[in-house]
Amino acid sequence: ALILTFLSCIIILLTLPISICLCIKVVQEYERAVIFRLGRLRKGGAKGPGIFFVIPCLDNYCKVDLRTVSFDVPPQEILSRDSVTVTVDAVVYYRVHNPTIAVSNVENFSHSTRLLAATTLRNVLGTKNLSEILSERETISYVMQAALDEATDPWGVKVERVEVKDVRLPVQLQRAMAAEAEAAREARAKVI
Repeated sequence: ALILTFLSCIIILLTLPISICLCIKVVQEYERAVIFRLGRLRKGGAKGPGIFFVIPCLDNYCKVDLRTVSFDVPPQEILSRDSVTVTVDAVVYYRVHNPTIAVSNVENFSHSTRLLAATTLRNVLGTKNLSEILSERETISYVMQAALDEATDPWGVKVERVEVKDVRLPVQLQRAMAAEAEAAREARAKVI
């Protein structure tokens, strides 16, 4: 490894005006570069923001965005604890807090976080009754955020926020609930 690095440095010096374009890289304020030399992670962690130096053919680097990313969890058909099928979707906000771990510990941290969010949504809502799902959205969001944050911490990802967007009931259930509410109003009117 040291011999290859030494030979690469000599070639860079011999072809200096041209090689400088291939050796100097720039990352933005909101990005970090994780550098691998001959397949091994370089010491010092992620580089950036600003200019950094790579040796062509020996170094590979991966840019990681540190900004908060939001994504929609696709609508999930969930069977609640009281055997009612509802369709629920959510929004998850996350960011990378350790780019080195995000690149080296999981193949694709973004895709893995998306899949885990969909699974966690189904798992959390599967333990709730329909009335709890409809009335306790903030509690459900907090439980989901805690579960996702704990699961994604080894990947270098911090889940900042989870919001349950929409709970859609089946049409037959909506009609039944409307009929029940109408009957309750009529019963109250007859009492008065």
